[in-house]
Amino acid sequence: MNWTLEVVIVPVSDIDRAKDFYSERLGFTVDHDTKIGDGMRIVQLTPPGSGCSIVIGEGAVPKMEPGSVKGLQLVVPDIGQAHKELMTRGVAVTDVQVLGRNPSPTPDPLDNVGFIFFEDPDGNSWGVQQISSRGESKPA
Repeated sequence: MNWTLEVVIVPVSDIDRAKDFYSERLGFTVDHDTKIGDGMRIVQLTPPGSGCSIVIGEGAVPKMEPGSVKGLQLVVPDIGQAHKELMTRGVAVTDVQVLGRNPSPTPDPLDNVGFIFFEDPDGNSWGVQQISSRGESKPA
């Protein structure tokens, strides 16, 4: 039996601001923005090429402190290109960092060990890791 991770809830203080950040700055697709009733709204967004989405909202999602999710991680085939795209989109992102070393040679020295980091407007933190063997890069 396959067990797939499909949704991660990301707590935010302002749904519209977060929706704009994730869709306009990061290029996530807005799958839906549903108002269920007064004080109940769910926005689901998916990173390009991902099988897992994030959900932001109110009322219909668990109450969590905005900015309390740390260490979410995206994987890209080219960390340099990802860094450039995020910078172009106005995201405050770290320089490319090498964390650790590969136990065996890889086609690109940044595979598995090349990372960049950023936060959303509430302080939820994200890492981006290069793993080029997972497929081709798709435009954001």
